[in-house]
Amino acid sequence: MEKKQKPKKYLWRRRRKRKRISIGIAAAAVILCLSGIGLGSYMGKQAAEAKAQAAEASEERIVPASGASSSSDSTGAEPAWEYDERGPEFWKGAPPIDAQLLTPNEYSRSQLPLTSINYIVIHYTANPGSTAQDNRDYFENLKEGIDDVHASSHFVIGMEGEIIQCIPSTEMSYASNDRNIDSIAIECCHPDDSGRYTEKTYASVVQLTAWMCKAFGVSPENVIRHYDITGKICPKYYVENEGEWTKMLADIRSEYEKLQRDAEN
Repeated sequence: MEKKQKPKKYLWRRRRKRKRISIGIAAAAVILCLSGIGLGSYMGKQAAEAKAQAAEASEERIVPASGASSSSDSTGAEPAWEYDERGPEFWKGAPPIDAQLLTPNEYSRSQLPLTSINYIVIHYTANPGSTAQDNRDYFENLKEGIDDVHASSHFVIGMEGEIIQCIPSTEMSYASNDRNIDSIAIECCHPDDSGRYTEKTYASVVQLTAWMCKAFGVSPENVIRHYDITGKICPKYYVENEGEWTKMLADIRSEYEKLQRDAEN
């Protein structure tokens, strides 16, 4: 059968309908384009803000020796005493400390409380040439359960004398065996297999230990080596050279007495 042609008026309506659809599609495309530009601008702004916040959070947090009472130090970093209810006054007179607390985990920071602080235990890392940051990061990575190792220290002192805090002074570290429950542990870096500290490391361990004796009410007589707890040759140089250990104890006592005099004046 022959197809009937639609009247011309219907053809005109169809063309007008198609024209409206085309205009609608074009308008929608323009709206989408403008929205995309706005969304891209918004997302870019959000990404920039997130990046800035991440950079701020990753800044080193420093405990100034002055124990300033402001909410942040001159570098804009978060002061380490923010986590410590004893506040900045307690930390006054401490050497500069970079507080990089470990993530709570069962292998290196269990968050178990110290029963008391009766001893300060001196160690060496037994990892010649490693930095304080290297050792701190090793403790941090133990959270993954590597070989089921439990290890950490309250403080690590580097070969340039820098001090990193890994564990709050109210919590246990995994460093000193039977004395974990009532001691503060200090790990010290060393440049070679002898285990001897650099002059800067030595100066920092003397200063930090003396300050902690005063701050925590620990007698300098209770500054001990890991060796004195378990017989482990740690800190190696100061076990194998007893005279050097005796000298360190004398230097710690001298610094402690100086701090006591300064506090009285």
